[in-house]
Parts: sequence; structure tokens; C-alpha cells
Amino acid sequence: MLDRRTLCLSAAALAIAPDAFGEPCEPGWVGDLRRELAAMAADLTRTLRPWRGPRRVFTPEAHGYRGEGLATAPIQAAIDAAAQNGGGTVALARGEYVSGTIVLRSNVRLEVGAGARLVGSTELADYPDHVARRPTVMDSNMGMNQSLIFAEACENISICGRGVIDGRGVKANFPGEETAGATPGRPFLIRVIDCTRVHVSDIRLLSSPCWMQNYLNCEDLLIERITVENQVNHNNDGIDIDGCRRVIVRDCVVNAEDDAMCFKGASQRPMHDVLVENCRFYSTCNALKFGTDSQGDFSRVLVRNLEVGGVPADMPATRRKRADSGIAWETVDGGAVENVMAQDIRIVRADSPFFLRLGDRGRVRPEQERPAPGNLRRIVYERITGADNGARGSYFTGIPEKRIEDVVLIDVDLHVAAASDPAPDQASIPEKPADYPDPPMIGPVSPAHGLWTRHLSGLDLIRVRFAPDAPDARPMLVATLDTSGVRISACM
Repeated sequence: MLDRRTLCLSAAALAIAPDAFGEPCEPGWVGDLRRELAAMAADLTRTLRPWRGPRRVFTPEAHGYRGEGLATAPIQAAIDAAAQNGGGTVALARGEYVSGTIVLRSNVRLEVGAGARLVGSTELADYPDHVARRPTVMDSNMGMNQSLIFAEACENISICGRGVIDGRGVKANFPGEETAGATPGRPFLIRVIDCTRVHVSDIRLLSSPCWMQNYLNCEDLLIERITVENQVNHNNDGIDIDGCRRVIVRDCVVNAEDDAMCFKGASQRPMHDVLVENCRFYSTCNALKFGTDSQGDFSRVLVRNLEVGGVPADMPATRRKRADSGIAWETVDGGAVENVMAQDIRIVRADSPFFLRLGDRGRVRPEQERPAPGNLRRIVYERITGADNGARGSYFTGIPEKRIEDVVLIDVDLHVAAASDPAPDQASIPEKPADYPDPPMIGPVSPAHGLWTRHLSGLDLIRVRFAPDAPDARPMLVATLDTSGVRISACM
């Protein structure tokens, strides 16, 4: 138990941990959480099914499309006809379909077939505003009401096919500034709001002017076998899932200029029962993230069998750099992030492999009262490996008024770069409670080459190693804890 002291341990010191600190022993709640999340994953796998609907097929060609000009009206007419007849598949079967905003309806599947392309218009006037019926922080913060594909309050919808949806979102077509707020003039590719039974599969998604896809307050969301390449503009997220329940994301590859796989709480709805597995998420920002908007609670999440980090050399990137983080869990707007487990993850090309941040920005809708800081607790990283990571180091930081609670690392072996910059004095690193949470917020390096913690209660390290590629004067672990302790057992 530590009381208002700083613990600094080198890799050599950690190597004697079995004798110094006792036999490996994980907290009892970890085993309970592992079993609970395994059962949740099995239930989701059994019950979340692909789109089901009538076999009827509707085409833009049957509604006047002749292969040239804007296809928006013929595609929409096919969607509306399918909905009016009880549902079916709208097939884009051949060639290129240039379109502005199309609106999905219940029981309709939009299928872009092999060899076909749904291509976004480059005229902003072809993307009329679709303002969400239920106001959220998404509206008050981003003011984003434009997209190529839009669905609201629908049931049993699908976007699928072996073809391509291309937003043509390069800066020359859709200029704008990089921002953490509004993105006027840069539509999303896909916006799905307040829907149930949503299935997105097999499609290739390219070059959105802004975020690629946003699913807000949806239930029974299944995203599988999609490829996302979003490296042409600012704020080019890959997948954004906000306040959804009963979610599977599996067998996907995402390459994003901004966050690759990002969960949010701007819907102000709870997110729980989420499984992410067998994916590769690459980013020049954060590869796998919860935040920044964190107004809703986020719990019962299992991510497993992933590779996350910076963009590989054989994939395009607007900025060729390491990811800011591999896995970043954040809450700064009053929401709770808890009962989250990451298993069998390989982290590569990330400046900070891990990042946990509990802050006090308190962003909500203008008419709402500012919330108190949320909770960030019961976080488990298990069987994590990786190489070619940067020198900044991982860090977990709360604020003096609110600590992160109960974080466990088990079987972690990460290779990192050694720092050329001197380690900062912890006392010189400002708290920044209301700042935008991002790993670069503390500067180029943290006080430890492995893990630095501040305002954290309950940290267990079981067989953990951060190995620098050259001598590094910083210790592997620097932990300052107010009233709790660090438990280290059988570290490598």
C-alpha cells in the first residue's frame, strides 16, 4: 500500500517482483468479468443475425435510371417502392451510380453488387439537411446534418454487397478545417440514428468528406467483413458507434486518418453488450477508442483478437506517422466507462500503446446542467503484445477530484522506442482537467518508458514488460497514487 508517495521501478526491479511482491494473483472481480463477457459474446454471436426480408428486388433502372446523370431520384424511388411493398433488396448491379443523399426505409437492404459503385456527388447542394428528430450533443456540437446515406427510426435495414461506396471526399471537393467541433460542408458517408436491427456487411467504403459512418442509439447492430479506407480529408474517422446496445463488429479492416474504431456517448444513451473481434484498426490518430464525447455510460464491452495502431507502409496515409494511441479509453463528459476487457491484442506503431483519461470537460447540450466527472473503472488488458511503438509511453491519469479505479494488466509484452528527450518532472505536467483528452496532451514523453499513472486507485500488473529498443533513463513504471496501491506480481 502506498500513501501519497511515488513508486518508480525499472525493468530490472520489476524482474524480482515474484519474490518481492508474492505469487501472481488477479483480483477476484476479473474472473467474474471474464466469465460475464464470454457469456455475453456467446449470446450476441448466437442472436445477432444478418438482414432478413422478402426476396423481391428493386432497381434504379426500373425507375428511370439510364446509366448517366445523377442517380439520387431513381435510387430513392426504388427504396420507397421496396418499403411500400413490405421490403426487399434495392440492387445497384452494374456500373457507377452518382448520388446525393438517399434515405433508407424499414425492411430495405441496399446492395451494391460486385463491380458496381455508389459514388457521392461533389455538389454540396445534393446533400440536403436531415435534422435528427431527437436532439443530442451530436447536433449541438458538430451540427452535422448531411450524409450520403441516412436512416432514422428504421427497423431491419442493411447496407451490403461486394461493390464500393466512394464519398469522393478529397479536400478539393469538400474543403474545411480540422476541428473537434462542427464540420460544415463535409458530409458523413453513412448516418444511422435510432434504428434497430442494422446489418452492414462485405462492402468497401472509401473516402468520406468527414466521418465514414455513424451509428447513434441503435440496437442489434451487426457490422462484419467491411473494408474502410478513409485517408483523404480531416476528421476521417473509420467507424463511430454512439450509445448503441447489442453490437458486434467483426472481421473488418479499417484505415483512418482520424480515429479508426471509436465509441462515443453524444447520444446520451447507454452503450452496453458490445463485442469487437478479429479486426485490424489502423489510424494516424487513435486506433481503438472510447470518447471524446462521453456523456453516456459505456459498459460490458469485450474486444479481442485485434491488431491496432499506426498505418502500415502498404496502406495509404495523408500523414505518415505512428498512431497517437493503440487503445484509448476516456471519459471527460460525465459518463461511466466500466467493465471493459481487451484480450489478445497486438499493438503496433503507436506512440502511446495504452491511454486512460478521466477528465472534467463536462460538454453537454447548451440547455443542460454541466455534469460532475464520470467514472473510469474495472478495465482489463490481457495478453497484449506489440512492436515498433513510440517513446512517449502509456499513461493513466485521473484528476485530483476523481481517480481512475481498478485497472489490471495481465501478460503484457510491448516493445517501445527509447526516448531521446529527458523525462519530464511529474509536478511540471499540468492537470488540464477540461482539455480535449488526447495522448499528446502531456508532450513528447511521459515520466516512464512503460507506464505512468496519476490519480489512480488500484493497479495490478501481472507478468508485464515494456521493453525499449535502446537504453532509456526513465523507469518502466512511475506510479503516484493518492490513497491506494500498486500490486505487482510475477512481472517479466
